[in-house]
Amino acid sequence: MQNKLQELTDKLYSEGLSKGKQEAEELKAKAEAEAQEIIAKAEQEYEAILAKAKKESEDFKLKMDNEIKMVAKQALATVKNNIEEILTVTATEKPIKEALESKEFLGEIIKEAIAAFNPKAKDAVDLEILLPANRQKELENFIKTNFKNQLTSGVEFGYDKKFQNGFKIGPKGENYHISFTDKDFQNLLSQYFKPITRKFLFSE
Repeated sequence: MQNKLQELTDKLYSEGLSKGKQEAEELKAKAEAEAQEIIAKAEQEYEAILAKAKKESEDFKLKMDNEIKMVAKQALATVKNNIEEILTVTATEKPIKEALESKEFLGEIIKEAIAAFNPKAKDAVDLEILLPANRQKELENFIKTNFKNQLTSGVEFGYDKKFQNGFKIGPKGENYHISFTDKDFQNLLSQYFKPITRKFLFSE
């Protein structure tokens, strides 16, 4: 009886131990599988984060490269425009100013302007010509001597402090004048110089 009881006890112990070992192995296997799954998922997330970071880095680098190129291109265009302006001004400013300081040259232009209004025609209008006030003493005798006929045919000369060189002409009493100052001539000639300098500076 005692032997049978011992056998039964040993059997139950053996079965319990075996079952415990099996459950332990199953739990261990399950834990290892879950661990592998967690590791695999973590590796996937790591790869995804790494790929995203790499793409963002490449996109940022491309964006910066494009912005640097654009800024450099704009800076170069600005420099070329400034050079163009300097060349144009240098080529026109001094010669025009010197020419308009010549009374004889100024007188010829004024006569051409008066003729353009055709004051001898039946529908001719009285004209007002404004000269720079800073040259009044210098030009008064010159006007009286060289514009006798014009002065007796409806042309009136006056002086204005608002400009320093050249002249302005327009119908008397109409409050508008066509301007022929050094700046006007410079702007006019610049239209011819700029295409030449632009072709030189901006052609690739």
